[in-house]
Amino acid sequence: MATTFGKINTKIPARMDRLPWARWHWLVVIGLGTVWILDGLEVTIVGAIAGRLTEEASGLNLTSADIGLAAGIYVAGACSGALFFGYLTDRFGRKKLFIITLGVYLLATVATAFSFNAIYFFICRFFTGAGIGGEYAAINSAIDELIPARRRGVVDLAINGSYWLGTAFGAVLTVFLLDTSIFAADLGWRLAFGLGAVLGLVILLVRRNVPESPRWLFIHGRNDEAEKLVGDIEAHVEEHSRTTLDPVSDDKTLVIRQRSHTGFIEIAKTAVTRYPKRFTLGISLFTGQAFLYNAVFFTYALVLTELLGVPDDVAPWALVPIAIGNFAGPLLLGHFFDTVGRKPMITGTYVGSGILLIITALLFGGGHLDAVWLTVCWCVVFFFASAGSSSAYLTVSEIFPMETRAMSIAFFYAVGTGLGGIIGPILFGQLIGDGIQAVTFGYYLGAALMIAAGLVELFLGVKAERQSLEDIAQPLSAEMPTVSK
Repeated sequence: MATTFGKINTKIPARMDRLPWARWHWLVVIGLGTVWILDGLEVTIVGAIAGRLTEEASGLNLTSADIGLAAGIYVAGACSGALFFGYLTDRFGRKKLFIITLGVYLLATVATAFSFNAIYFFICRFFTGAGIGGEYAAINSAIDELIPARRRGVVDLAINGSYWLGTAFGAVLTVFLLDTSIFAADLGWRLAFGLGAVLGLVILLVRRNVPESPRWLFIHGRNDEAEKLVGDIEAHVEEHSRTTLDPVSDDKTLVIRQRSHTGFIEIAKTAVTRYPKRFTLGISLFTGQAFLYNAVFFTYALVLTELLGVPDDVAPWALVPIAIGNFAGPLLLGHFFDTVGRKPMITGTYVGSGILLIITALLFGGGHLDAVWLTVCWCVVFFFASAGSSSAYLTVSEIFPMETRAMSIAFFYAVGTGLGGIIGPILFGQLIGDGIQAVTFGYYLGAALMIAAGLVELFLGVKAERQSLEDIAQPLSAEMPTVSK
């Protein structure tokens, strides 16, 4: 369709927010949310097969430090991909980029299955991470802009929590693929990456039916296309819910000056000078959760096998109950982020998980936990930490203007994950070689970062529950934009 730029009046955000939940919303959830299953699968596969990859028979013969380095490289790729594809998402649209980024993931993960040395493996992990990192920006943007405000919190947390379904699937999958009585030592781990690509291809086929964000369309000069899309969505919802939608009042009208794109300078200026407190909040939330998760889960199989004597083919089973606890947290607590509110729930989950981690570290360092009880402790810690971690993505995706949303997600993910997610796995890879007391120190560090992030939320958090995105942060394209804290 033709693209023209001018000043328009639109009620599209209010029309989208007043929609009752319908079959159409499930299409969005399934089409977009399933990417986190892929991320969980990727992280778990590498963590679960870590012991196998250090064996000479694997064909790679990596060291423990190499495993930590590979994890750091994967995260570095995710950070780079988030920034690169995040900018393109704001400029060229949500749909175009969430198709492209999934394609990058598919190619890279297939290539990983054919790794023949450490360098090639590292390169493949970088580009696999780049595809997944790009997904974060495109998908979170699209989800928030397509889901009604009153359910944005619970849906966003549940979708981000689906990461742990991938973790559980990956853990069970690797148990069988690492069984040398079924698959050769240099074949099973390669099949794991290949099966991840098959799952990604299925998701790609489903995702083709998810539409572009109408909010992105009307700001970028495609208002007629946005109006038609929302009209079709409303007709679909009315037909399947058998209800007649109420008209939207005139006071919900936005006056927008359309634009082709938003430059890097304006994006940076918006985050740092217009929303300095929100900028600090985003950095804090992402750094805390990224260090904790990437440090623990990229190296947990090594903790079990090298420090607690768990066999290589048994260690992946420990990830299944932990994954269940992680998925249950956002699923069961997500509703309260929309009712009790963002600030108390985010603060509570961050600080609470930090305190529980300190207790776990004390018991682990004192020699009171074997593999079973350490896993039980992680289930409890991550029940709360997972809800907090998912809320970090929710927070940065809703507290900045629409024109910068994808880039904001990408930036905070890249910086926070760069600080916590790259340093964490590499540090823990070294700490494992130094023994239990060294790993215990790493756990204390992770707890401190989570508690600190929770306190930042307490003082700087935004009450965004059940509010329209445009009320939380008025679009830069809107006339007479207000200045928020």
